[in-house]
Amino acid sequence: MKVQLIVILSGIASVCFAGDGDYAVSKIPDSLLKNADVVLRMEDIRFEINSTKDAVERNHYVITILNENGDKWADFSEYYDKLREVSSVEGYLYDASGKQLKKMKYKDLEDYSGVGDNNLMDDNRIKHHNFYCKLYPYTVEYDVEISYRNTLFFPMWSPQRGEKISVEKSRMTVVCPADYQFRYKAYMYSGEPVTTTEKNKKNVTWSAKDMPAILKETYEPAWHELTTVVIYGPTDFQVGDYKGNMASWQDFGKFVYALKQNRDVLPDAVKQKVHNLSDGLADVKKKIRVLYEYMQKNTRYISIQLGIGGWQPFDAAYVATKGYGDCKALANYMYSLLKEAGIPSYYTLVRAGSNAQYMTDDFPSQQFNHVILCAPVNKDTVWLECTSQTLPSGYLSDFTSNRYALLIDENGGKLVHTPKYGLKENLQVRHVKAQLQDDGTLVVMAESRYDAEQQDEIQGVINALSKDKVKEYLHDHLDFATYDIRSFDYKENKSALPSVNENLDISVSNYATITGKRLFIVPNIMTRSRRHLSQDETRKYDIVLKLEYTDVDSAEIELPAGYDVESKPQDVSVAGKFGKYSASVQLKGNKLYYYRSMEQYSGRFPASDYKDLVSFYETIYKADRNKVVLVKKG
Repeated sequence: MKVQLIVILSGIASVCFAGDGDYAVSKIPDSLLKNADVVLRMEDIRFEINSTKDAVERNHYVITILNENGDKWADFSEYYDKLREVSSVEGYLYDASGKQLKKMKYKDLEDYSGVGDNNLMDDNRIKHHNFYCKLYPYTVEYDVEISYRNTLFFPMWSPQRGEKISVEKSRMTVVCPADYQFRYKAYMYSGEPVTTTEKNKKNVTWSAKDMPAILKETYEPAWHELTTVVIYGPTDFQVGDYKGNMASWQDFGKFVYALKQNRDVLPDAVKQKVHNLSDGLADVKKKIRVLYEYMQKNTRYISIQLGIGGWQPFDAAYVATKGYGDCKALANYMYSLLKEAGIPSYYTLVRAGSNAQYMTDDFPSQQFNHVILCAPVNKDTVWLECTSQTLPSGYLSDFTSNRYALLIDENGGKLVHTPKYGLKENLQVRHVKAQLQDDGTLVVMAESRYDAEQQDEIQGVINALSKDKVKEYLHDHLDFATYDIRSFDYKENKSALPSVNENLDISVSNYATITGKRLFIVPNIMTRSRRHLSQDETRKYDIVLKLEYTDVDSAEIELPAGYDVESKPQDVSVAGKFGKYSASVQLKGNKLYYYRSMEQYSGRFPASDYKDLVSFYETIYKADRNKVVLVKKG
């Protein structure tokens, strides 16, 4: 699915540029310099809806860069394609006193392709400019006009686009015909926008000023909960020849359904293949799996984003003939295969990304960047990620799990929720057999099983990389100082709740520390927490923990002859609102037996709980590194 990236640095082209000295850094209040890398001196955004076919965004902003950490905000970059044109750009560079140093015109812009590695065809291009100033502080000013040949997307207003940005003043105005109804949803904005009417045009304005810089916090909520954000959306809109309405999710779904309608006709040879593969199978889930694996073996993901094609899938016959397609085309192709087999399924829009679970479910709008497929089977649903050639039928991974999605049928759109994988599903079970030698070397034989989201990364690695590259990956991720991977092996279980079995044979040099007659060894060989949070007495925001998982570890360590255990750590057990942890070490004969269990909960907790969270993770961090002391006999 085509992704529209709207740069929020915007304003009014008719605003006159400031004279020398207007943007002197000395004029910035001290309160706005505190914790700031940049200061947004002024921003004026005017989004004018002329009709359902076109709109114009005029952007004028001035931003002062205080240090090198703020350089990225001086970079001007806007994409354009057949549906969106960067009509004009002017830019100015000022020194600390506000004196103009340089001026750029539209012809000075760099222009390059925005096509990614997986894109076969794409009309997305980038207009880019940077003054590349390194004399701090400095100020840049840009005046931009962008023409929209569609009204599917409206820009958003977020004066603070990241941490360590303070704001002197910012405003956003939406201009539209007096009888046109657009929609908005405001976060962290007090009061109502100011509305005026002039010459049959309605002007609605939001404004903000004197906003101190924000410092992000560990496990904080979504950005719109920390600062002012207003999102906007159309009612009636148009893309190319396709008209739609976004007053409800059902209405928006009707537009999406129209884009894909009558694009499910398969070639006769493929129809015959469908029946050959599925007609003899009684189990519907097995039919889906067989056809999904057929699709995986005979297609590959390649993005094709040209004009309306950024939103409309290529038809099933195209994919069957070419053997490739983007997420829309492949989901539509899989839908067509299932339809031929008599199995209903639904084209489903989703916002994909491992950290992209949030969606404004009560504000219908185009918040999606991906398409998947779901097939209801009795009281269950089989979810299909059609762009992957390796994921099993029925499993989504953290790329699209646990979030809202928009299911599309002939009646329109309906919000549904994709599966959540929790404590029981996201499981890691590891057993280690190890032998400690006199010189401190530890020979390790480790058997691990990773389930659900715990297997996502390693599943991707072993399917995408050569054996040599997998070994490099292991070297980067194993927490040993000096070691040799003597052998490794992986086996996949491709079920709806997949797992990966890993077998490692490792020799770790100097694992034990030798001091005189004593050996110091950490019995937790492979699963050590890296969370080491700093105290924060001024914590402001709620704590949000997203991933749930369970780790279960056991280790059997054979000790070298002639040593006794001088000391070993006490058992550790801690349980609370954030999770549960336990660890213990026992000596039986000449072997140490180590046990560890960790459950991480998800949830939202008040800022006042942060001290407890720090303490919880600190207990685990220390316990994971507790040592056993061995002393030589005699």
